[in-house]
Amino acid sequence: MSTAVDDELWSAIGDPTRRTMIDLLLADGPGTATSLSRRLPVTRQAVAKHLAVLDRVGLIHGEPAGRERHYQVDEAQLARAVAQLSAVGATWDARLRRIKRIAEAIERDRDNSEGA
Repeated sequence: MSTAVDDELWSAIGDPTRRTMIDLLLADGPGTATSLSRRLPVTRQAVAKHLAVLDRVGLIHGEPAGRERHYQVDEAQLARAVAQLSAVGATWDARLRRIKRIAEAIERDRDNSEGA
């Protein structure tokens, strides 16, 4: 499976506060900057900035609701992120298996030359 990695998406997900915000929105449903700031160790203004980053990469979408915006996770974009992570993981698993085979071959050759 060849899935291109979206660096902007992963940069957004790379922040622990933003990952926590996604977790909260998934667990509790739509939320606002105010409601999320009550559950996080950052200000409402910081939460709003994090929400803007997540919205820009499409992981969440905000709908106007009075003076606030209600944000919810875009499940299709989250699924895309999961697919990218799985593809990267599979690539690294294959690389590590190859490194292991090379290391084992070197070890066998070393053992064979010492025994000769």
